[in-house]
Amino acid sequence: MKKRNRDHNGSPWVFLSPYIILFTLFIVIPFLAAIVLSLTYFNAIEFPSFIGFANYIGLLTQDEVFMQYVLPNTLTFALIVGPGGYILSFILAWTLAQISKGPRTVLALIIYSPSMTAGIAMSVVWTIIFSGDETGYLNSLLITFGLIFEPIQFLQSPEYLMNIMIVVTLWGSMGVGFLAMLSGVLNIDSEIYEAGYIDGIRNRFQEIIYITIPSMRPQMLFGAVMAVVGTFQAGAIGVALSGSNPTPQYAGQLMVNHLEDYGFIRYEMGYAAAVSVILLIVVYLFSKVAWKLFGDKEEA
Repeated sequence: MKKRNRDHNGSPWVFLSPYIILFTLFIVIPFLAAIVLSLTYFNAIEFPSFIGFANYIGLLTQDEVFMQYVLPNTLTFALIVGPGGYILSFILAWTLAQISKGPRTVLALIIYSPSMTAGIAMSVVWTIIFSGDETGYLNSLLITFGLIFEPIQFLQSPEYLMNIMIVVTLWGSMGVGFLAMLSGVLNIDSEIYEAGYIDGIRNRFQEIIYITIPSMRPQMLFGAVMAVVGTFQAGAIGVALSGSNPTPQYAGQLMVNHLEDYGFIRYEMGYAAAVSVILLIVVYLFSKVAWKLFGDKEEA
């Protein structure tokens, strides 16, 4: 009997072991390796040499590109695309929930489909629209209506590049977070709304604030976390649109681009690892904010 109890007590670990092994191999070990490499000078050829916190000190005190362009660009991009895409996802999910099933399914697929397309493929479509010659759709329209007399180099201009990146990223940001919110809205019990109107709710805005959002808190949290992660992973779109890394005059240079610049172009792997650790810390802080807003209050 004691042996059977021991076997029974150990059975959860048997089921958890595949996840634990995969999580350790693909998350824990790479994370620890990045931390270790960030404390070294490593050029991908010679054996890493330990230099302590020199990479972090150089990044925060001597890297003018990082402090003047990359960090402000990243925060601006994140604060617009993250909350903007998140709010847009909720508005679209709530709106679709108000219509019948057939049209809702078709529209949901249309809205979700851009998120399934790789960023490079998306950039091809948008590059044609913002092409810097007369064949570009936007330039062609502006010239046709007499608003400009020569093509504008939208994707090479620091004045326009960041704005275009934001538009393209928002267009493709309706992913699994949007579907989770749509599912959350559709699964709210209609009796809760009826009880709310009996208790004094007078309009749709109050309905959303006092019933809809509190009732779908897990989906709101999931959508917020996915928005944070997706925002900080979207840096490749600037390079794909402009065709260069660094982007023109660093106008669209984000932390992901800075990491790739040092890691895969300059082969300063230790420095790139330090950038990746800083990026991880920033993502963690934004995720904590999302958890404070939509997580379980008792656990937060």
